Amino acid sequence: MRGWRFEIDWARFAQAFQRIWAKQSLRKSVSLFVVGATLSFAIAACSSGNNASNPTAGGNASPVANQSRDVELTLVGYAIPKAAHDAIIPKFVEQWKRDKGQNVTFKQSYGGSGSQTRAIIDGLEADITHLALAADTGKLVKAGLVNADWETKAPNNGTVAKTVAAIVTRPGNPKGIKTFQDLTRSDVKWVTPDPKTSGGARWNFLVLWNDALKRNNNDEAKAKEFVAQAYKNVAVLAKDAREATDAFSKQGQGDALIQYENEVILAKQKGEQLDYVAPDTNISIDTPIAIVDKNVDKHGTREVAEAFVKYLFTPEAQAEFLKLGFRPLDAASAAKADTAKLPEVETLASIKDFGGWDAAQKKFFEDGGVFDQTLASAKQ
Repeated sequence: MRGWRFEIDWARFAQAFQRIWAKQSLRKSVSLFVVGATLSFAIAACSSGNNASNPTAGGNASPVANQSRDVELTLVGYAIPKAAHDAIIPKFVEQWKRDKGQNVTFKQSYGGSGSQTRAIIDGLEADITHLALAADTGKLVKAGLVNADWETKAPNNGTVAKTVAAIVTRPGNPKGIKTFQDLTRSDVKWVTPDPKTSGGARWNFLVLWNDALKRNNNDEAKAKEFVAQAYKNVAVLAKDAREATDAFSKQGQGDALIQYENEVILAKQKGEQLDYVAPDTNISIDTPIAIVDKNVDKHGTREVAEAFVKYLFTPEAQAEFLKLGFRPLDAASAAKADTAKLPEVETLASIKDFGGWDAAQKKFFEDGGVFDQTLASAKQ
């Protein structure tokens, strides 16, 4: 009996031990779960804290602050400054990478200034524009894409590059073309872009008008007669300045071409045999740079776009414009080697002499304006 009772007691003891062990195991499991959950929470909390200190996590963080994110800028310009931007952009990209640790790529589009302006208004999402004249930038202001104070947001009232008008002739200038008056001769045909699509063409028209006014005591009737006679001799009215150059140089059209002086210098640097004169009565062709405010805010590219615009006015960037034949914004600080190739101009008008671009655009180039009247007279 004693042996049997011992077995019963031992069995009861064993069952009690198992119950206790089971409770301890459960407690231990629960404890481990609690410890694990606590650690997980702590890790998550620490991780959350790190994100909170990272400026890229906030909804208002600047994309530039996110050094791991590349950024793309869209630069839309008139046809002529492409070579300058091709030289300047790699320098800016290198500097931005060095200073900010961020990669910048550029999408570029070039064409007639008027056509490019319309393309932007119609939806081409430019971040930056370099157009042929401030009147086209003004159209972007009216379209609500560029802020009205854009001229105050860049040095030199936004004028980033300038040149003058040149008359390009065939090698050796066989017809002796030296002045704008020579373009009215019956034996001379010449090439120019269309002011309806090209900013450069509007400068060409104004340089003729200005020449006539200066020779005729500001008599606008005589100026109108002069430009009408000149446009009678136009062989090709091209879409833009680059197309006009191609018509003259590659297709052999006309005896002369009114072109940006810097474009002629660039062509000569590339080996083309061109003779040209920069008439003494001329006009300062000022070309503006502007931020497209609506688009940079939409793209989150304002900081880098503004930095690029600012960079274009640095001596390093301006030196590239000069190398390609543009006139210096500050003649005193320009290298003599770059300015020596530029002939002096005795009488240089500016768009201010025409009341600014708003007034000039309305008077000369709106539908039914002086240019349309001139073209109608030229066809008679």
